[in-house]
Amino acid sequence: MDQLRALKVFIAVVDHGGFAAAARALDLAPAGVTRLVSDLEQSLGARLLHRTTRKLTLTAVGAQYLERARQIVLDLEEANALAAETVSQVRGSLRLAGPAPLLAQLIVPLLPAFRARYPGVELFLCGAPHTQAPEDHADLTLLAVGQQPLDGDFVARQLAVAEIVLCATPAYLDQHGRPTEPMDLLAHEVLVPSFANVAEGWTLRRRDAERHPGPPSVHVPCKPCSVGSDSVDVLLAAARAGLGIAATLSFQVQEDLRKGQLERVLCDWNLGQYMLYVAMPTRKYLPMRTKAFIDFLLESFGGESRDPWLPAQGA
Repeated sequence: MDQLRALKVFIAVVDHGGFAAAARALDLAPAGVTRLVSDLEQSLGARLLHRTTRKLTLTAVGAQYLERARQIVLDLEEANALAAETVSQVRGSLRLAGPAPLLAQLIVPLLPAFRARYPGVELFLCGAPHTQAPEDHADLTLLAVGQQPLDGDFVARQLAVAEIVLCATPAYLDQHGRPTEPMDLLAHEVLVPSFANVAEGWTLRRRDAERHPGPPSVHVPCKPCSVGSDSVDVLLAAARAGLGIAATLSFQVQEDLRKGQLERVLCDWNLGQYMLYVAMPTRKYLPMRTKAFIDFLLESFGGESRDPWLPAQGA
């Protein structure tokens, strides 16, 4: 027996003065109304209504039960209304997880605009390791993955693509020359992190390989460099200091390139790309604040398989 439904039917029978009238009000069959009230009485082990051919009255137990039943139904309706209001309004707390550098570089600069649009939303940014699945404790997770497809029981929306580009200071390039082909890098200070997968060299990929007759990729072996590190951030700082050519994600050097403090090297090539996603465990019962933030990110980043930072870099 659906006890909540039976409670509502019992209340309707009392309010409308009979089974037939309650059935009409609830758009139910009279026999169904009678059966629900009888099942309710049977489950309670008490008679709630005195039934005669002429009228229907509450028993003493029924009168007490009716008062509590009304309160139960009212409390439930208020709880449902509160939940619906929370889901339908852009307010409340939102937790976004992701690698701390990405949150700092990609999300934080956007927050003033989001806060101005939705002042009722409280944001908490949770630093998390690089992952390919949503964090359980977060409403949304920012994912940055390579060429491998996402795999898992969750929902993800693509925000953008971030290419790995080469850059150096104009002063360094003025002194050492500007590479025109990937193998020209052999004559330069190439700031390569000491990771096992890149220590032997870089594989550069032509950005528009289908439009060029040459090879789509070229492997450039590494040679000893005057500055080494296992940190990409340290090597980028070295490039900013004029010590060589570094590889970095496009959004990390957007301002450097816009201001002319760094210059793109081999603009027709890159060292790969990362796909940026915002992911969530499920699409069910999505609060408006979560939907609003997803829409805001899609609006900000473009939501397409392209790098939105490269046009600003003159690519």
